[in-house]
Amino acid sequence: MQIIIVGCGNVGSTLAEQLSKEGHNITIIDMKSDVVKHVSNTFDIMGVVGNGAGYSIQMEAGIEHADLLIAVTSSDELNLLCCLIAKKAGGCHTIARVRNPVYSREINFIKEEMGLSMVINPEDAAAMEIARVLKFPSAIKIDTFAKGKIELVKYRIEENSVLCDQALKNVSAKYKSEVLVSMVERDEDVFIPGGNFVLRAKDEISVIGSARNTVQFFKKLGVTTTKAKSAFIVGGGETGFYLANQLLSIGVKVKIVERDKGRCEELSELLPQAMVICGDGTDRELLLEEGVAQAGAFVALTNLDEENIMLSLYVKSISKAKLITKVHRIAYDKIIGELDLGSVIYPKFITAEIIIKYVRAMQNTIGSNIETLYRMNNDRVEALEFVVKEDSPVLGIPLQELKLKPNLLISCINHKGNVVIPRGQSIIKAGDTVVIVTTMTGLHDIKDILKY
Repeated sequence: MQIIIVGCGNVGSTLAEQLSKEGHNITIIDMKSDVVKHVSNTFDIMGVVGNGAGYSIQMEAGIEHADLLIAVTSSDELNLLCCLIAKKAGGCHTIARVRNPVYSREINFIKEEMGLSMVINPEDAAAMEIARVLKFPSAIKIDTFAKGKIELVKYRIEENSVLCDQALKNVSAKYKSEVLVSMVERDEDVFIPGGNFVLRAKDEISVIGSARNTVQFFKKLGVTTTKAKSAFIVGGGETGFYLANQLLSIGVKVKIVERDKGRCEELSELLPQAMVICGDGTDRELLLEEGVAQAGAFVALTNLDEENIMLSLYVKSISKAKLITKVHRIAYDKIIGELDLGSVIYPKFITAEIIIKYVRAMQNTIGSNIETLYRMNNDRVEALEFVVKEDSPVLGIPLQELKLKPNLLISCINHKGNVVIPRGQSIIKAGDTVVIVTTMTGLHDIKDILKY
C-alpha cells in the first residue's frame, strides 16, 4: 500500500521502519530536514520536508494515490488538520494521534464528522496495556490473537519454580494443559523449543493457548493468576488517570501520588474512589508511610524515565509488588533488560503496534492473509496469525506430514472459535486462523512456512 506518515518522532520512525519492512511504500513528512534525511536514508523510503497539513506538501508526497495517511506529530490539532486535508485531497483512509482528554471525550463526534478511520490516544492505550497485565500480575506481557480468544503469555521462571530443570515433554505429561511453550528466551539466546528442551531458572517463556487454558496452566504451577487487589501509582498525568479509572471499575483499590497540588484536586474530583496523595513520589518516607510495601502492584508513571526506573528498583527491594515501569526512550531498552523491572511499558511502541494492526486489517481486504503480527526479542522473533484460505497448500494434511521450514512452530489453531493446541495428527481447514512462532522473519503467507 501507499502510506504517508506525518511526523517523524519515535512513533513515526517506528511506523516507517515496521511498515517498510512489511513491503509498503512509505513517504514521510516532517518540518525538520535533518530528521527527514536520517529516517528516509535509514529505511530507504521517500521523504518530504514541510508542514504536513499543507495541501501542496501533501500533493508532493503523493496524497492523490495514497491508501492511508497517518498523522503522529506532537500537536493534536495539526494531526486532525492533516487528516482533514488528506480526506479532501486524496480521499484516503486517515489515522490521527490525539492526546488531549478534551478531544478524547468527543472522539466519536470528531471521528464521524471528519471521516477519520481511527483515532489513537497513546496514554489511554498504555493504560489499557497496563490494566491487562495487572489482571494477570505474574505475566511480563500478554499478546492476544483471534480477537482475544488466544493469549501469548510471557513469564519469567523463578529460582524455586516447579518448571526448573524440566524437559518440556515432561511438563506437558505432568500438567496435561492445552497450552504450548512456543518460545524460550535465555540470556541473549532465543529458542523455538522441542519436547526435549530443558527449562532453567530465569528463562523467559512464551506460553500460548486459549485465555482459559493459560490461566489453568499457571494455576497448576502455583503461580498467581488473580488480579492485583491494590495498585500504587506514582504520577497523576493522563496515563495515571486512565489507568486508575480502569482499575477502579474492576474493583482494584488505587492510590495515586502526584506532586502538583492543582492536579491532585482535579484527580480527587474525577476519581472520588481513589486515594490521591499530594507529595513527591520519589520521597522514600512518603512511599513507606503510605504503604507502598504492602501494595499488590506498583506503577511508575512520572514524566522522567530515570525516575521511573529508580522508583521501580527501590520498590522491588522492599516488596513483592507487581512492577510496571513506563519508559519513553527506546534507547534504554537493552539497559533495562538487565534490571528485571517487571513489565516495562513503552507508550510509543504500543501506539505504533495498534496502528500497524489497523494497516494489516486494511491489507487483508486486498489480498494479504496476515491477521495479527507481534515482533519480539528485538525483532528476532515473530508471532503471526494467518487466515487460511481455500486454495492454501497446507489444507487437510496432518501437521506431521507437512515439510516445514526450520526454527518454526505451528503454535495454535483457531477453528470457528474453538482453540486447539496442534498435535501431529491435527489438520488445518479453510477459514481457520493459525498462529506461527518463528525466528525466520518476513513470512507473508501461510504457504511460506513450507519447504519447496
